[in-house]
Amino acid sequence: MSRTLVQTLVERRAEKRGKLDELLRTPVAEERDLTQQERETFDAIAAEIGEIDERVAELSDLVVRDEQAAEVSRRVVGGTQVIREPEVYRKGPHGRSFIRDMWNARQKGDRDAHERLQRNNKMRADALERLAVQDGQLPEQRAISTTGGAGGELVPPLWLEQEFIKFVRPGRITANLCHASELPMGTDQINIPKILTGTATAPQASQNTGVQQTDLTTGSVSSPVVTIAGGQVVALQLIEQSPLNIDEIVLSDLAADYAKQLNTQVISGSGTGGTMTGILTLSGTQSVAWTQATPALGGAGGLYSKLGNGIQLIHTSRFLPPTAILMHPRRWAWAETQSDSQGRPLVVPLAGGPLNVLANLDEQVSQGLVGSMLGLPVYVDPLLPVNLGAGTNQDEIVAAKMDDLWLWEGQIKAEAFAQTYAQNMSVFVRLYNYASFQPGRYPQSIASITGTGAVTPVF
Repeated sequence: MSRTLVQTLVERRAEKRGKLDELLRTPVAEERDLTQQERETFDAIAAEIGEIDERVAELSDLVVRDEQAAEVSRRVVGGTQVIREPEVYRKGPHGRSFIRDMWNARQKGDRDAHERLQRNNKMRADALERLAVQDGQLPEQRAISTTGGAGGELVPPLWLEQEFIKFVRPGRITANLCHASELPMGTDQINIPKILTGTATAPQASQNTGVQQTDLTTGSVSSPVVTIAGGQVVALQLIEQSPLNIDEIVLSDLAADYAKQLNTQVISGSGTGGTMTGILTLSGTQSVAWTQATPALGGAGGLYSKLGNGIQLIHTSRFLPPTAILMHPRRWAWAETQSDSQGRPLVVPLAGGPLNVLANLDEQVSQGLVGSMLGLPVYVDPLLPVNLGAGTNQDEIVAAKMDDLWLWEGQIKAEAFAQTYAQNMSVFVRLYNYASFQPGRYPQSIASITGTGAVTPVF
């Protein structure tokens, strides 16, 4: 509409401009000035042209803004109107079952169930793209197949995605601190180029003499794409007849265990047999020995000084500061009970306490952010192992620049199968995802404190 009106005004302006040219033709030919009547006519036409120009400018700006809004709409929601409709699959006793629809669409050709699954995929993709735009990222183009019975992948509802980051069973504290990216499609290994030795400069000995020339050498670090999967046999009666929303029972539990398994891989994966290389098994990291017959938080040789040593090792080799301290909940609980020679606690609930304070306690949590020490946030993660060392009773404390550790994850996928279970009227529900973890870009970004000081604490 606006563009058509602009075109009409432009044509009208051209008509007015033609009248001005016609009015000026005679005075120009006679080499004289305008008469009074000609001047009044000229001014009136010029004023009309000015009004048209102002209106064209306003409408042109509106056209540009309309086109920009249409482009944003196209990028964010595929050029369709955004309608705030309820989620297809919701948590709670009144929510529709994703598993039931998945089964009915695949095995029975239920068109309504198939349509709901497609709508769920579209709503989920739109929601993720809106979040990406809000974060200043370009929205991803997601290709999701929901063809029933043709091996298409069905994407679980968005609420299930949130189950992956909840603090359950235990959760994925360490994994969530790493640099996260979407796993590329069509690869079973991720390779990252790396400069092994760099170039060099040096003072020139004298004028017109050769300058320092050192060729850099390059290599790469790689990490395998690991499959993390799980399944559950579900009675067909539970899918078809039960009023319970079995999604929350089955999918939520599988999601919780996925979070646990992924986090375990990130921390201590062996790097063999289809597993990731974890933070604690990576070679080339900084190592600090904490050996104390009577472990202490403060004082000479205590954990506080060992952490300081680990931090300075990162400073002087990575030349950037660490971003977090990780420890097992038992180690932090032990730190909370430590006191100085006068019985004053070394970890206090509020900042600005006694001068002897070595750390601050934010709140009591089983996993996650608990406080700060040496200017770094402290996170407790119950999946950090406590069976290390010669006596299999030690835990490790880690300081690390966590954004140097890269974690790629794909989209979780769910499927339902009747094969081999039909004689029992059962259905196998499977949930899986692909992930890859690369902690080896800068091994010097990780400092581990280990030794006899980290044995099972005494309270």
